[in-house]
Amino acid sequence: MNRLTIIKVGGKIVEEEQSLQQLLKDFSQIEGYKILVHGGGRSATKLAERLGIESRMVNGRRITDPQMLEVVTMVYGGLVNKNIVAKLQSLGINALGLTGADMNMMLSDKRPVKDIDYGYVGDVKKVNIDILSSLIQQGIIPVLAPLTHDGLGNMLNTNADTIAGETAKALAQVFDVSLIYCFEKKGVLMNENDDDSVIPQINKPEFERLSGLGVIQGGMIPKLDNAFNSIDAGVKEVIITSAAELGKNTGTRIDGK
Repeated sequence: MNRLTIIKVGGKIVEEEQSLQQLLKDFSQIEGYKILVHGGGRSATKLAERLGIESRMVNGRRITDPQMLEVVTMVYGGLVNKNIVAKLQSLGINALGLTGADMNMMLSDKRPVKDIDYGYVGDVKKVNIDILSSLIQQGIIPVLAPLTHDGLGNMLNTNADTIAGETAKALAQVFDVSLIYCFEKKGVLMNENDDDSVIPQINKPEFERLSGLGVIQGGMIPKLDNAFNSIDAGVKEVIITSAAELGKNTGTRIDGK
């Protein structure tokens, strides 16, 4: 099968001009088929603040009421996505920005209320493999925003790590998929205050042990949950690394055993 590299980028990397420009330059050098998935949470939080809308997070996930849904749709599907697409075009990459609603690319169910009401947050139930693989094979580079839809006319906020993981799992049926999560740290850290305390390889029992001890916390928990689910679903490799180290085979490698 043909190799497909899915890069997920978030955190400060997306918001800061210099780091984003370098990331996109490195992304443009990756050979073969590729997809870019982006976040943009800090930009959404800043705009919400300017509009007088409170941002609420639980375990690294955003509570999305109707007002916040408008903000994230504007920021993720508009400002951040089109900025990235324009920069990729300037690097000779024929990019196409997409939300899950475009071409019915990703369908979700609104998350049911259990202990927490997350509001308009989507749990992915279907990825349109035919559309994505067709675009890729035409030489088009999809740039995916962290938004899906429910098929009933509603947009849903969906964690960007989840978008990347679900896309990787679906396309593993068609391609040899490598999934790389890029952010500002060098990988999963044993000590969050020591940037060099990278855990080079991690398996599920070790993840559960370290998260139980509070060593792994916040947004890293959904990131690793998605990583292990991707390996279980046939994704060839998952790496969590620094955007600055993209392509250098460093960071934390996910061990599916």
